[in-house]
Amino acid sequence: MNMDEVTEGVKKINFHHPYTPYNVQEEFMNAVYNILQQGDGQIGILESPTGTVALTWLRNHKRSRFESSVAEAAKEFKDEPDWIVNQMLKRKREDILKQWEEREARLKKIRAKEKLMEERGAKRRRLEDNGTRNHGKAIDDEDEWLLDEDDGAFQGDDTTSGFSKETRDLMGKLGLGTFHAKEEGEEDTSKNEVKIYYTSRTHSQLTQFISELRRPTFPSSLPDSLLNEDPSTESEGIRHIPLSSRQRLCINPSVSRLGSLPAINDRCTELQQSKTKDKCQFVPNADNLSLTHQFRDNALATLPDIEDLFELGKKLQVCPYYASRTAVPGAEIITLPYPLLLQKTARDALGIELEGNVVIIDEAHNIMDAVANVYASAISLSELRRARQMLSVYVKKFGKKLKGENRVMVAQVARVVDGLKEWLENALGLKSNQGIVDPNVLLRSRSIDQINMYKLIQYVQDSKLAYKIEGYVAQAESQAGDNGATTLRSTPVLHTLLSFLVSLNNLSSEGRIFYHKVSQDDIKLSYLLLSPTHAFSSVASSARAVILAGGTMSPFEDYTAHLFPDLPEHKITTVSCGHVIPSSNLCVWTLSSPGPKAMEFEFSFQKRSDKSMISQLGLAILNICTVVPDGVVVFFPSYGYLDEVVAAWSEASTGQPKSQALWDRLQAKKAVFRETKGGSSDEVLEQYTEAILGDENGSTTKPDSSSRRNGALLLSVVGGKMSEGINFSDRLGRCVVVVGLPYPNIHSPDWKSRIEYIESTTLERLKKTATATTTTTTTTTSPSKPKPIPNAEAVAAAKQAARDFYENACMRAVNQSIGRAIRHRNDYAAIVLIDRRFGTDRIRQKLPGWIRGGLAEGSSSSQNQGLGQMMGKLSGFFRGKKTTSAAT
Repeated sequence: MNMDEVTEGVKKINFHHPYTPYNVQEEFMNAVYNILQQGDGQIGILESPTGTVALTWLRNHKRSRFESSVAEAAKEFKDEPDWIVNQMLKRKREDILKQWEEREARLKKIRAKEKLMEERGAKRRRLEDNGTRNHGKAIDDEDEWLLDEDDGAFQGDDTTSGFSKETRDLMGKLGLGTFHAKEEGEEDTSKNEVKIYYTSRTHSQLTQFISELRRPTFPSSLPDSLLNEDPSTESEGIRHIPLSSRQRLCINPSVSRLGSLPAINDRCTELQQSKTKDKCQFVPNADNLSLTHQFRDNALATLPDIEDLFELGKKLQVCPYYASRTAVPGAEIITLPYPLLLQKTARDALGIELEGNVVIIDEAHNIMDAVANVYASAISLSELRRARQMLSVYVKKFGKKLKGENRVMVAQVARVVDGLKEWLENALGLKSNQGIVDPNVLLRSRSIDQINMYKLIQYVQDSKLAYKIEGYVAQAESQAGDNGATTLRSTPVLHTLLSFLVSLNNLSSEGRIFYHKVSQDDIKLSYLLLSPTHAFSSVASSARAVILAGGTMSPFEDYTAHLFPDLPEHKITTVSCGHVIPSSNLCVWTLSSPGPKAMEFEFSFQKRSDKSMISQLGLAILNICTVVPDGVVVFFPSYGYLDEVVAAWSEASTGQPKSQALWDRLQAKKAVFRETKGGSSDEVLEQYTEAILGDENGSTTKPDSSSRRNGALLLSVVGGKMSEGINFSDRLGRCVVVVGLPYPNIHSPDWKSRIEYIESTTLERLKKTATATTTTTTTTTSPSKPKPIPNAEAVAAAKQAARDFYENACMRAVNQSIGRAIRHRNDYAAIVLIDRRFGTDRIRQKLPGWIRGGLAEGSSSSQNQGLGQMMGKLSGFFRGKKTTSAAT
């Protein structure tokens, strides 16, 4: 479905954009609105942000729902006299209006109070760590770590099964966990309202979205027939709630100090079990029910971010992790990070229901990697040795007290650890540093394949075994070292083991296990999810509509082929909008060679070490630095190649003094900075920014006052820290240079497995299609029926699908790096793509539409694509911008 089709018939809509939107933004917003309006599992893959569009649609949708509910009510009384029908409809409208007014009045009162507090400069009350509660002290009772006799009993899939009956009953009334019972007298109208779930990669990106959400003002969700021309009902605040993990929201010092998320989760649930002496006083209960409701109303009234929720919880002394869930039924938009949305177990634990709701995934260019990362796991030999040591210490202390199932299960955990450890110790002797592991062979070690892994995993989770063992060992070690307080390891090895065991239970057809030698004495096992299809299907099949949005989503093929392979074409909309900048603000050039008859630039793995080509690359960048003002950012394929290039540039040319080395000549033109693997990107970025914009006092920094430097040059890596999430706007990024195509190592075990998986699944799908087509043709004589695909063509198509996936992974990384420049309408920049392969139609078609549209005249020609022609274009481009700037 193209842009014309999705916008056709959509009337002029006021999207309540905080500023006057540009044409491309209006086209894009109309497309999103149409996708949400159609619903029925529609998928949108779009290159642009979507916030105000979705909320505008939601408000309009609510208005139409109100009207339709009144119309439905009228049908029920169609056989009654008109005066009865009118009375009933009047009463229904009054009920809707009264409910809306009561809620808005409550929230308006809170907003006014919050504003007053801000004006007075009131500071939120701090919750002191030492507090008055007695469970804030370090745990010194050794029996705290002992497994209860019924700890290993199966609890099923109930995510609240570890809580006391009182807590479970109350959570049911509050709508927490898997319970949805309604509190007597509590309104229930908002439960079935459509909601928007907005997710992004990091909390900082979500915080930025929330700050943008505070800009626009939206009209009431009430239909015009109910407004009665009352000015107070013309607008309606956005009801939003952010969700996060206990690690970010826990306000109990005895729990939050544990550091790692698994330890915090286990300790939190431990403090709520019926046999626990010192329960967490912050969890919603009968005593703080009014505070929980106050938390809910404050959250819905104030558009908070995660930090605001944390402070609100501390102020009211109620757990923000659990109390935030009480606001979900009344919220219109819910923000949450990737893992909480993409994992079904996390959604179930938070009580998130996607059925009939809208899902918006921002920064979706990396959604497939995000799904794989959520389900990935790894464990090393050193961690297994540590786990075995901890088990021994625990059994030595509590072994005689362990009874029944506890004794059996702890022994089975030790056997699993020994089996995995034995396999890895043998694997250290393998010649290859990495490879694929057969799970059947792995599990035969120490006969651990005879263990019921599902039951063992359930036991470890329900009994909190990992937390108790690590907690006791940490306490014992700290006491032995006279360190005082108990602190768990930042990466608890038994929780790591549990994650790996869960991965072992995944379908072997969807993932692979690999080994990789970390050092001479250490080796690790890792699990990689090969296909995101099954994992993502629970999201795609449930939601009313799913929007995948990002600034650089091209190429689109992978999303349709690997996220929604079985979805009909009419349910998928792909839109690639132009940029908001005018065409005169962008100059894109593909540099295939230094000159018309010179060698070609091709930075493939086989050719990129050529000394002459590296030297010509340096001269090209030196020339670019001569004509481009301020900041130039260069992206290389890898850290290793960046090191190789810098080393070559640092060598003096044959027959010339050391001072004439290319590296020195570059430093004479601009201050040069480089990203290093494992180094601090913040520090490098700060120095680069200061070299261009000057220090805090506004004076431009000149590291060498005698030099005639003009700005700075930053050497970075595609896929590195500088290539995503950092904006080189305005003077920080007047030119972005991409050197070569950063293809992944196709000979690595993980990429071999990916390629084989895509080939086999594509071939299987094509064969199924061919079988279905053959069956159809045998039952009809119609000549229009398609012929089945020959086997040779199917094999060729499967191999091409794998090649496309491999190439698309490379191009997504390139497009992300390019997207670091030009961040607003008045920004301008040049983009230089150095490699002959960028000139091929196949690669160009995988660049974003706005980049293809910015290709300078002559750049796509097979003739005269030399450095001289490019320098003429760049000089003219920046001369024109300098003239324009001077004129304004």
